[in-house]
Amino acid sequence: MRPARLSRWWLAAGVASVLATLVLGVSLGPVSLPPAAVVLELLGLESGLDEREAAIVTQIRLPRVLLGLLVGGMLALAGGCFQGVFRNPLADPYLIGIAAGAGLGATAAIVLRLDNSIMPVFAFLGALLAAVTAYALGSARNLILAGVAIASFLSAIQTYLLQRNVDTILEVYSWLLGRLATDGYGDVWQLVPYVAVASIVVLALRRELDVLSVGDAEAASLGLHPQRSRLILLGAAALGTAAAVAVSGLIAFVGIIVPHMVRMLAGTSYRTILPLSLLFGGAFLALADLGARTIIAPGELPIGVVTAFFGAPFFILVMRTSKAVPL
Repeated sequence: MRPARLSRWWLAAGVASVLATLVLGVSLGPVSLPPAAVVLELLGLESGLDEREAAIVTQIRLPRVLLGLLVGGMLALAGGCFQGVFRNPLADPYLIGIAAGAGLGATAAIVLRLDNSIMPVFAFLGALLAAVTAYALGSARNLILAGVAIASFLSAIQTYLLQRNVDTILEVYSWLLGRLATDGYGDVWQLVPYVAVASIVVLALRRELDVLSVGDAEAASLGLHPQRSRLILLGAAALGTAAAVAVSGLIAFVGIIVPHMVRMLAGTSYRTILPLSLLFGGAFLALADLGARTIIAPGELPIGVVTAFFGAPFFILVMRTSKAVPL
């Protein structure tokens, strides 16, 4: 049997992946910079970079890579959490309609020309509506069907809003494809408190997900309140998802790919899955963004296209083998 506790070696590997991705993401681009010099610049030491190169590191690339680490980590953590809450290996913020709810809320904020700091609040309300609806309608067997129906309904409302406000279509369309382009550290600082709160709550309750996996009756006999635990976890994961969607748009499949890879490689306990999903999810999305901005340089692919390229085949594989995947 695989160990339930988080291995320090896997934890070290997760931290190393984040640090390596940070250096690679800041070093590579249309203007390549020496990784060693980048490390020195990030540490505030004499790096040998000129003023222009130092500005590329600290003002252009670093905020974008940090945003990718935050968004990817949050989406992967939320995906792992939803899989435990719904006891379904296909649960994912995008596939069960929660990202669509957040997208509707963010679109409403854009249409109303509200301040960017308000957008996560609207996105959270939309995500929470979708999460509660999915929880009410979707059993472990028909969750994905419920998610498709919820996402379709919310997308219809979103389309209506756009057609009534055609001047916002280009802005919303660009946002829907997913992007991590950021002007300085504003989006990073806006996202940090939401990710921090959501991550702390989900990670603090990760042991309860292990107990919930044995069934509600058994969990209740062990002193757990299944419905209360699920609602708290659902609310926290929806909050983090909403904030991530508000700043980055709709980025699919991160919540499917990363938790499943962790589950296959490091163990099936949520004590292991959730912390490692947070770390490897951030590294995965930051690497995907690196590909998005270098594959057709000087042009740039929407990051949602890159994640879908890897995620769609992975989703099919998981769908075909999900009966054999222990939760």
